[in-house]
Amino acid sequence: MTHYVTHLEGAIDGAVIPFGGLVNTHAGRPVVVRYDLPGIREAVSPADVARRQPTLWRYRELLPLPAEVEPVSLGEGMTPLLECPRLGRQLGLDRLLVKDESQLPTGSFKSRGMTAAVSMAKWLGVRRVALPTAGNAGGAAAAYAARAGIECYVFMPADTPAVNQFEPHLYGAKAFRVNGLITDCGKIVRDGAERMGWFDLSTLKEPYRLEGKKTMGLELAEQLGWTLPDVILYPTGGGTGLIGMWKAFGELAELGWLANGPASAGRGGGLGRLTPGRSPGRPRLYACQAEGCAPIATAWEKGERFAEPFPNARTVASGLRVPAAVGDFLMLDAIRASGGKAVAGSEAAIGPWMRRASSAEGIAVCPETAVCFDVLDKLVAAGEVKPDEAVVVFNTGAAPKYLGALPAELPAVDKDRVDWDLIAR
Repeated sequence: MTHYVTHLEGAIDGAVIPFGGLVNTHAGRPVVVRYDLPGIREAVSPADVARRQPTLWRYRELLPLPAEVEPVSLGEGMTPLLECPRLGRQLGLDRLLVKDESQLPTGSFKSRGMTAAVSMAKWLGVRRVALPTAGNAGGAAAAYAARAGIECYVFMPADTPAVNQFEPHLYGAKAFRVNGLITDCGKIVRDGAERMGWFDLSTLKEPYRLEGKKTMGLELAEQLGWTLPDVILYPTGGGTGLIGMWKAFGELAELGWLANGPASAGRGGGLGRLTPGRSPGRPRLYACQAEGCAPIATAWEKGERFAEPFPNARTVASGLRVPAAVGDFLMLDAIRASGGKAVAGSEAAIGPWMRRASSAEGIAVCPETAVCFDVLDKLVAAGEVKPDEAVVVFNTGAAPKYLGALPAELPAVDKDRVDWDLIAR
């Protein structure tokens, strides 16, 4: 089999785990994939990548699925990196860009992780998967499982947005509402593993969703001419995307593909072995959480490496309602090494920012990303983000999936007695 994986590694202690078998966690913490980066450097160049089809799988050497194995795919194209000059001017920024993940096959960034995870699960012989979800992950897992011919079980909080409830059912998954939080749903998945014979596909409870998510960072670098922006704002729940991008930047630096910064950490970007101090040439990462569920922001403020479970978690940005994340230390390590921070945005600002950002640029901004814009506004006002810095905000999902987050009652017009004054207002 042709691949460049050398081994898997326990993120908490560096333990070496053989590649090629089913793995969930090690010591209760995430497992990450390590590659033969010198071998990849010899085998492929950025120019080679540029000649390939514009899909997530163009980075095949930096993904774990053997080259001879057909991925489980729904056509994951590269998502656009959109200049936002009007919104940038409103915020006082010279260059604001949005990476619009809503244009992926299942309407969110979850497509990235699931194409990689389900492809690996199928290759490794898995016939049944299960996961908890607070939003888009359940629908994405169900879609890719259906594509692969794998049985899928999805457990979600009872108040998960209606569209997210409907999607797993539409794709043939066995979907259930649970009278609790995503952590309660996760317990059901763990408790049922032996009884039901399913493989746990939870966030950072297996190694390969992270590898799919890291392609956000690979794409971003390629779209910017193999450079990186000054600042990235990322809506952070379970944190796979943020951790994955930091891993991607480290791998690119070690490959020598980045034009604006030398490798400054160990193998694989040092994920799990980060040292204090800013990594030069890398963006400052801002992990954006909602004030109704902000365990990472709380831990960052306290200077802690691990986050306490967030009590009474509640936010309309359902993808951010993750009161306890198994990858908490990986997020906090990456944020600190980048010189960034974790920040909680205002719950009351979510609806207004969804409409303000969407109407300014025509991008369907989801509530999780609306939190990022509220945080960005505050960072600019405080002078932490400078007007001349290049800023990238990730739009992780499509707004139409969250219409309940933006309640609006349109004014009515009587067809027989049109009120033109009303229309003109």
